[in-house]
Amino acid sequence: MQEFKRQRKVFGLLTFAAFLLGAAFAFAASADAPAAKSGLMGAFEQQHQPYVLSILRIIVGLLFLQHGMAKIFNFPPQGDMPVFPRPEWFAGRIELVGSTLIVLGLLTRPVAFVLSGEMAFAYFISHRPRSFFPLLNGGEPTVLFCFVFLYLVFAGGGPLSLDALL
Repeated sequence: MQEFKRQRKVFGLLTFAAFLLGAAFAFAASADAPAAKSGLMGAFEQQHQPYVLSILRIIVGLLFLQHGMAKIFNFPPQGDMPVFPRPEWFAGRIELVGSTLIVLGLLTRPVAFVLSGEMAFAYFISHRPRSFFPLLNGGEPTVLFCFVFLYLVFAGGGPLSLDALL
């Protein structure tokens, strides 16, 4: 139990550090930009929108990383770990590698496409048979991940990504 508390604190600190790093980059980049000229917040929003996209990508990637880590390394502990022929075994590998690439912003569009498809598959195979409503079948996070990844397919990784450097 003590080990779980330590691991939870470490993961929480990593998530918080990623958020602060993304926010620092966004505000540092905005210091050189001209001030908002028209509309109440229009120019300000347009100026920061790409950086908020990058922050969204990083945070969603870190949240999704937990699922892959739990299936492969049992961190955070969730009980039984999936074995080879089960779909959860393959999902764990896809989630671990895919979420790492999403956090780094490397190959964001194709990886997000694969992860969105995996979440759609997971919803219809695992959650939908339990009930029609996502609130009742436990599928809300699955649906949210699916559509956030689908959005990243079209929006890309933003300026704070390895894709932007390449």
